[in-house]
Amino acid sequence: MIPSTPEWLAQVVEAPLDPDREIVDPHHHLWPDGGALPYGVDDLVADTNAGHKVVETVFIECHAAYRPDGPRHLRSLGETEFVASSADLLNERHPDAAPITGIVASVDLTIDDLDDVLDAHRDAAGGRLRGVRDALSRAREPDVHTIAGSNAEGKCEDPAFQRGVARLGERDLTYDTWHYHYQNQEFLQLARAVPDTTMVLDHFGSPVAIGSDAGRLDDIFEIWRDDIAAIASCPNTVAKLGGLAMPDNGFGFHEAECPPTSDEFLDVQRRWYEHAIDCFGPERCMFESNFPVDRFSLSYGVYWNAMKKLASQYTDDEQAAMFAGTARRVYSLA
Repeated sequence: MIPSTPEWLAQVVEAPLDPDREIVDPHHHLWPDGGALPYGVDDLVADTNAGHKVVETVFIECHAAYRPDGPRHLRSLGETEFVASSADLLNERHPDAAPITGIVASVDLTIDDLDDVLDAHRDAAGGRLRGVRDALSRAREPDVHTIAGSNAEGKCEDPAFQRGVARLGERDLTYDTWHYHYQNQEFLQLARAVPDTTMVLDHFGSPVAIGSDAGRLDDIFEIWRDDIAAIASCPNTVAKLGGLAMPDNGFGFHEAECPPTSDEFLDVQRRWYEHAIDCFGPERCMFESNFPVDRFSLSYGVYWNAMKKLASQYTDDEQAAMFAGTARRVYSLA
């Protein structure tokens, strides 16, 4: 049986826990048919309507549906246009499903006419633009990655890039980044350099345990633990808790005959979540699905069950923050 397929995922089906708990999913993607990992509004709704009370979602850029030609710095407008039209289609086709209320777009933050481009994305987003992800990810061993970031070395130190990140804060937009655990110090440097912009750390800073780092998750955790504490000391940073089910994380769920149950998933991942929550506090943490990428390892419903089991040790107010409140505040959602 092929991992990530509906047949493989269907081997583990769990009744939703705490089904009245409101969830704002602050991190998912969409790709058109023929895209990198096709996932449209019907697929999204099938997940968000699977029993958990998902009430709204935020799309995060994923290089989908770029314009095929024209000025290079404007090609990502095609993605924002695609997502806005997909959000309208979702509202029309599935009026009772969780709407896409936020878009975090792809923009080159080093360009001279940044404000004009941000205005164009704002207009294309139909009132949904909430931030930009111009990621730092740069893989040391790209050939072993399922998804390999290839951004410029030293990007966080580029004065033009730092000016762009600062401009986001001045426009009440967030900055999201996806990068690898060995780049957490770069993100820390950037967060300190641009203290007035809300900086969103995606996927825990993506621990990578493949290639020469295969089998080294315990060693990586020790380094990562100190880096996360340092990042959390910057008051302008917030953390997304999810995205640890990608093949590149090295947990191997995608290689198993059967996907994990929520208990099995939590058994090996709990320490990463609890440390991040300890450092940032629930009011600066938000659970994220990272779908459909994390579907390589488990289903949408099982992921949220795992998070509910993890969150049960916290107060109701703290749970409300991590499942919905932090996302609403950070992304200025309704």
